[in-house]
Amino acid sequence: MPRSYQSPKRQADAAATRANIVDAAARLFVRDGYVATSIKAIAAEAGVSVPTVHLNGPKHALLIAAFERTFAGDEGRHPLTERPELVAIMSEPDTDTAIGRYVDFLVDANQRSAAIVRAMAAAADSDEEVRAAYLDLEMRRHRDMTIGAGWFLQRDRIRIDQLALAADVLGLLTGPDPWTHFTVARGWDVAAYRSWLTAQLTHLADNLA
Repeated sequence: MPRSYQSPKRQADAAATRANIVDAAARLFVRDGYVATSIKAIAAEAGVSVPTVHLNGPKHALLIAAFERTFAGDEGRHPLTERPELVAIMSEPDTDTAIGRYVDFLVDANQRSAAIVRAMAAAADSDEEVRAAYLDLEMRRHRDMTIGAGWFLQRDRIRIDQLALAADVLGLLTGPDPWTHFTVARGWDVAAYRSWLTAQLTHLADNLA
């Protein structure tokens, strides 16, 4: 049987088309809400045909892909800690420098993704497929936070008996809710949020007492 062949250009074009569709979907999910956003609207926003969107769907999968792209820059189920930027941060020998770099990463990531997370959470209340995808995403995020707690343990910033609690606390501190509360609801500037989060992570063990 002859091997199927896909040219690098065709693969690159397909990847660019998908990125365009996912980004268009993200804009509409944030602006109009998940329920009000149709596949037809996504196609129009992306400048492609409806069948092309269907080839990259379904809609709930586009929502998860939109979060992954806005938060981490690419799609995939691989742990966040396997991404090159996080690998470099976790390899930083000085712990306080590493925390500062991690906070910078989180500031940028939450700026990009907090709005899509709010759209996802709202959609999860009324759509079973979105709810299932959202719960799966939360499980993956907890896996990442458990790895992060292990990093704090290795750096002697927490005790081993605090590991599970630290993962839960990290999930709250680093997520979009504090970002939204402080910068959107309370009007903090980015510098104030960065200082708050840096202090929380630097003194994580004290927060667990």
